Amino acid sequence: MDKPVTEAGEPTENLTVALEHMLRYVRQSATAGGLSTASSLVLSRLTREGPCRLTELARAEGVSQPNMTQLVTRMERADLVRRVADASDGRGVLVEVTDTGIEVFHQRRAERAHALDLLVQGLTEQERQAVRIALPALSRAIEDRQARSS
Repeated sequence: MDKPVTEAGEPTENLTVALEHMLRYVRQSATAGGLSTASSLVLSRLTREGPCRLTELARAEGVSQPNMTQLVTRMERADLVRRVADASDGRGVLVEVTDTGIEVFHQRRAERAHALDLLVQGLTEQERQAVRIALPALSRAIEDRQARSS
């Protein structure tokens, strides 16, 4: 079976490897708060999307509810999130980001942006332009795909 290729004839595997390298580099550059990848993803989701039930958070992150409960408990101890009553359902509990969590999220995003900026600065002007076009286009494609599957 032939390997998939881009329109330019480049194996998509090359793009996959490049993306993995970039993501690893940018992820590792964010050190504020000393968070695990899982904690960072949860903090990011809650900051972007707002308070969420544990069950929804576990489903969205692809982990079991007991694992998410343990993670949220650790994040509570670090004052990154808190559990609050769900105003729409008195029996329900939501997880929301604290002010400390928001601050850590913004610090981590700034660290990642700086790391990406350093990478882009090392490119030619033509390559920088390609990145400025390609990355937002890929982001839109992801959003479109997610909207269609919702």
